[in-house]
Amino acid sequence: MTATATDPGETLPRCTWARHDPLLRAYHDAEWGVPERDSRALWEKLMLDGFQAGLSWLTILRKREAFRNAFQGFEPTVVARFDEDDIARLLRDPGIVRSRAKIVATIGNARAYLAMAEGGEDFSAFVWGMAGGTPIRYAGGDIPAKTPLSEALSAALKRRGFKFVGPVIVYAWMQATGIVDDHTADCFLHHPARGEKDSLV
Repeated sequence: MTATATDPGETLPRCTWARHDPLLRAYHDAEWGVPERDSRALWEKLMLDGFQAGLSWLTILRKREAFRNAFQGFEPTVVARFDEDDIARLLRDPGIVRSRAKIVATIGNARAYLAMAEGGEDFSAFVWGMAGGTPIRYAGGDIPAKTPLSEALSAALKRRGFKFVGPVIVYAWMQATGIVDDHTADCFLHHPARGEKDSLV
């Protein structure tokens, strides 16, 4: 790949999916695979991955600020109070993905998140506890679409009332939030596994 005057960082070796779009490169370099421990931020990213279902991540990334505005910062206490007027407002918003099912699911997921907190279950501690507390590092080979852990997390979230949290969505979210570190061996952000659990867990 040749360097350009506007983006000399283009020449850095990256995961294949992040090589050809400036927005994806910036997201890959600064966010993807970085361990996220904040419960609200973890929830926001899970909601965005739910909106991605059937679409490309680049589509969601381009709309992320519009999503944040539309969902008032993805504050679960606020989103949980959304009503039919809010749903109608969101369905008119050209800046987001206007899927009624996904919008309704996000509102329900805010309520499920709050129910966990009210029951004494911290969202971050719950998620990271299931993952063993430390990032699961890429150990070579093909990166899967889902794993036994993403299936277990998906099932646990569904039992708590979450929607649009199938195992493929959950695995993409695990990658995005650094629960899984899937930077491939040819990427400049790759971290050797050093004996830690591999990404097929």
